[in-house]
Amino acid sequence: MRILIIRHADPDYTIDSLTPTGWKEAELLSERLAKTKIDAFYVSPLGRAQDTASCTLKKFNADAVTLSWLREFDPVIDRPDRPHSTSAWDWLPADWTKEPRYFDRDHWSETDIMREGHVGDAYREVTGSLDALLARHGYIREKDYYRVVQPNRSVLALFCHFGVECVLLSHLLNIAPMPIWHGVCAAPSSVTSLFTEERRKGIASFRMNAFGDTSHLYAAGREPSFAARFCETWDNPEERHD
Repeated sequence: MRILIIRHADPDYTIDSLTPTGWKEAELLSERLAKTKIDAFYVSPLGRAQDTASCTLKKFNADAVTLSWLREFDPVIDRPDRPHSTSAWDWLPADWTKEPRYFDRDHWSETDIMREGHVGDAYREVTGSLDALLARHGYIREKDYYRVVQPNRSVLALFCHFGVECVLLSHLLNIAPMPIWHGVCAAPSSVTSLFTEERRKGIASFRMNAFGDTSHLYAAGREPSFAARFCETWDNPEERHD
């Protein structure tokens, strides 16, 4: 089995859709995906993901299943440097790296901040729903791997968002989410690819062979949009600061 995790194209958050650039990215993405075998499409209920998927679905003359748990990962916390609530995965590195538990995949959600925001509960909702989906396709979670009851080469495409993408990767790769949220950046319209390896009959695990691929943009002579990144250097006023 293969899973394609696709981040929505360049967003216009004010209307929960895409910018003009985003629509161009979504179309280029669809041209790339049209050359790929995809057996099932799943999409977040949010507009920016739905709009991104729409271009590809037209190419396939297909429909997607909307899954509520593919929405952006949205529990909020009181970040140490801010008195008001913010995204559970939007921290400053000087703060979250002080806590060793954030690197521990079994205990990262047990800090006071994460407990107060019920972040672990939200994480388990998403990962449990992912496992239910994979079970319907023949792969049942057992501890840190999957029992194969119906081996297949199906390709599942999931159109979603950066924060929840990292939650999915955390679960599939058995890594705490905090280092993923803060250590990688999936550009708009990027494609992350994972496949199963069944090295012993009936026992499979997922392995990532591409993260945040934007080759469809470079092939068209376009740079990826800056969304999701912060300023490369503090003295650049044109790039997003905290």
